[in-house]
Amino acid sequence: MKLVDFYREFMHSDCNQKNQMLGKLKTTYGNTDVNFVTDIFEQLFSELQKDAIIYVNTKTNEEVRISYKEFINNYNKFINFLRAKGIKKGSNIYIMAGPVPEQWIVMMGALKAGYTVIPTAPNLTEYELKFRFSQDPPDVIISDAGSAEKLGKSLGGKPLLMITGKRKGWHSFSDIDKMEPDAEGEKLSSEDIYVKYFTSGTTGMPKAVRHSAILYPLGQLSTVTAIGIKSDYTHCNLSSPGWAKFAWSSFFAPLCTGATVLSIDYSGRLDAERYLKLIDKYKVNSFCAPPTAWRQFLSLKDVNISLENIRETVSAGEPLNGEIINRWKKKYGTTIRDFYGQSESTAMLANLPGKKLIPGSMGLPLGTYNIVLVDDEMNEITESDIIGNMAVKDYKGTPGLFLGYSDSGKNNQVFINNYYLTGDRAYRDGEGYYYFVSRSDDVIKTSDYRVGPFEVESAIIKSEAVLESAVVGVPDPMKYEKIKAFIVLKEGYNPDIETAKYIQETVKSFLPYYKQPRIIEFTDELPKTISGKIKRHELREIEKERKDNHVTVEHEFTL
Repeated sequence: MKLVDFYREFMHSDCNQKNQMLGKLKTTYGNTDVNFVTDIFEQLFSELQKDAIIYVNTKTNEEVRISYKEFINNYNKFINFLRAKGIKKGSNIYIMAGPVPEQWIVMMGALKAGYTVIPTAPNLTEYELKFRFSQDPPDVIISDAGSAEKLGKSLGGKPLLMITGKRKGWHSFSDIDKMEPDAEGEKLSSEDIYVKYFTSGTTGMPKAVRHSAILYPLGQLSTVTAIGIKSDYTHCNLSSPGWAKFAWSSFFAPLCTGATVLSIDYSGRLDAERYLKLIDKYKVNSFCAPPTAWRQFLSLKDVNISLENIRETVSAGEPLNGEIINRWKKKYGTTIRDFYGQSESTAMLANLPGKKLIPGSMGLPLGTYNIVLVDDEMNEITESDIIGNMAVKDYKGTPGLFLGYSDSGKNNQVFINNYYLTGDRAYRDGEGYYYFVSRSDDVIKTSDYRVGPFEVESAIIKSEAVLESAVVGVPDPMKYEKIKAFIVLKEGYNPDIETAKYIQETVKSFLPYYKQPRIIEFTDELPKTISGKIKRHELREIEKERKDNHVTVEHEFTL
């Protein structure tokens, strides 16, 4: 069966049939060369008479509608503009902007032309940008007006600069309008890199996650299945560009099915009531949001919002408790379903539409992924209710799974024998449902982000007051975990709130808000191994014991 025919059948199948078809995707693909845009997307949707993207700006009330026909014309013009400037297949394109229509144009154009996209969250600091540019030098940078100055200060070399507005020395994105609306697609293999995400780890600075130009878009059918998007839906995902979840749920999942994606562009703090009113106004049918947002939505009092068009609501990032799920269903009539995936994958497990849902469970494995549990000696765990390491068995060539990290040492840690280790620990009940237990490393999950302790510790140590530090995640009812820093001060500094604020100001100049410690405790020493490695697990155990026994700490400060 040709892949385009597979897609046609997939789109007209129910949820159970979709999941069964996912199990056949690996063999259907068969390691053949395919350009997802020319061979599938344009074959299916070039004649579609509907909106592909609806963009709404909450500050200006601007609304932009882009039809499928206009969308295809625009990303072809973008390709022709870059080619005219000498940008060739394999070039690195950084895009740092909000959820503006240009995001979709760049991502689809890059996929067709064989460029590598490096999505960049607008809240990254100059310090973080310089590190990324040193690892993967940009050939093209696309920015909004708010990020251009920061990007300019971080640059080395002379990449092609494009801006969504106007700025001296930059090409306006609207310059693509002068180009022809037809462009040839590049020949691509599964080894060609389409997108890179920088993701946090336990040690060292962030590593680039490398996704295939073939396997990643094909694998997004698992995300379509997890969310339950249908071709006649309007879909909205509350996620910032620059993160894998945006590619999953704002880009691939709706456009893979010929649905309409609603992009609500807000800046600063989420106005939960305004956001829900826009969901209501645009008759959204499927809605994806992180756990912190669901809690904010349910904190609203006396709001007149019906959400009568919503059919599917999904959450990812951390387990949602039963209270939130029940309160949402009572108020708006739909069940929030958890699903699970990583920057390294597409959706891997899900509570599927119409299936039994168990609050707190990540759900059942999706057909694309052969999910198993293994012990620390790499033996598979077949019994239920035994905690183990989540892994993908027979991982090579799995649609949706990444090709590896930019760091060979990290690859050796996660690809072992015939398994990819996710880094998460879980258990499975007698019905096959999986339950998240913890990270198997020290990565902190706060709100909808993963934060590596080393990144935070590296910023803290830049303060003149700090001798050494250790960072861990501590439980929090709203954020899942808060970042806490244990700090040993240099001689001459007092363990008080003024010193804590002084250190926090240093961190702010290097890291965005979600990576900054919210709790600082001053201590005389840190627990270490004989070789001098900090025992972060011991600090977490100390925190748990204190909480269980309601112990207060003299030199602990909440910021």
